[in-house]
Amino acid sequence: MKQQHRREATISSILTVARAAFGTRGFAATTIESIAEDCGIAKGAVYHHFTSKEALFTAVMEAVQVDVARVPMSRSDARLTDPLDQIAAGVLRYLIATSNPDIRRILLIDGPAVVGWRKWREIDARTFATAARRAIASALGKASAAQIDSVVHLVMGSVTEAALVCATSPRPKARARAFAVELRAMLEGLRAQHEK
Repeated sequence: MKQQHRREATISSILTVARAAFGTRGFAATTIESIAEDCGIAKGAVYHHFTSKEALFTAVMEAVQVDVARVPMSRSDARLTDPLDQIAAGVLRYLIATSNPDIRRILLIDGPAVVGWRKWREIDARTFATAARRAIASALGKASAAQIDSVVHLVMGSVTEAALVCATSPRPKARARAFAVELRAMLEGLRAQHEK
């Protein structure tokens, strides 16, 4: 039991240090040696748990995605009953979170380059697609499964593009609010079509 606890503590320490390093210095400028040194362990100990710097980065990126998905709702967001309002509020939380410089670097700048676009999208979908599909299905009511699937892909692609814009904006929160409002308006149009 002590060995398992020690192992978990070592992995947690490596991930914490790596996240800070990847978030501030970026993937290319971060070395396994510097992570090991900051953790107070041998470089081999890092490689014992993570086969490569890319594998460590992927684990960090997945943890960041989960953290972004878990950003708590405000009290006013929790009271929203219209699925479109809920979607817009969730998108706003995502856009603001990904505008944070370290999150932006890990998720939007280095993420696709390090793990590859296909793997990046797989991780993003695993984290957000189920909730997006459920919310969009609720909002569009009579839409077919194929239509919902198409809208989910369109929305997720739009949100990724909006995140990239917000991340480089001098006023990311204002841009995020504008994108959330426009996305809601677009989805309102789709809902009206499906209610006919």
